[in-house]
Amino acid sequence: MNYKTYYTSIKTFFAKLWLDFKLSIRQVSIDGIGWTALIALHAVTVPSLFGLMTGLTDNTPSIDMVIILWSAMALFYIKSILEKNVVSVVIIGLGFVMQSILMALVFFK
Repeated sequence: MNYKTYYTSIKTFFAKLWLDFKLSIRQVSIDGIGWTALIALHAVTVPSLFGLMTGLTDNTPSIDMVIILWSAMALFYIKSILEKNVVSVVIIGLGFVMQSILMALVFFK
């Protein structure tokens, strides 16, 4: 193996490695943004529920907002199951559990 062949094979190897890295980091970034969006959607009603629990406010979140939010999250849950995206399924499931616990603490205190 001469020097040029060796240099070309090393260059090709690093070019493929860099391409794989770029594709992987892109997918990780896309997934991370999606998971953050799911967490943010679940956090929509948290401030008003904490306000109710601490007595800072008597205003409950509007029922239409909660119904639309839970419907959207249910659709995301179905989408995650169909995609077999375990992290999204866990995040959405925990979000439903946490919101249910918060609502139970507010309404059954």
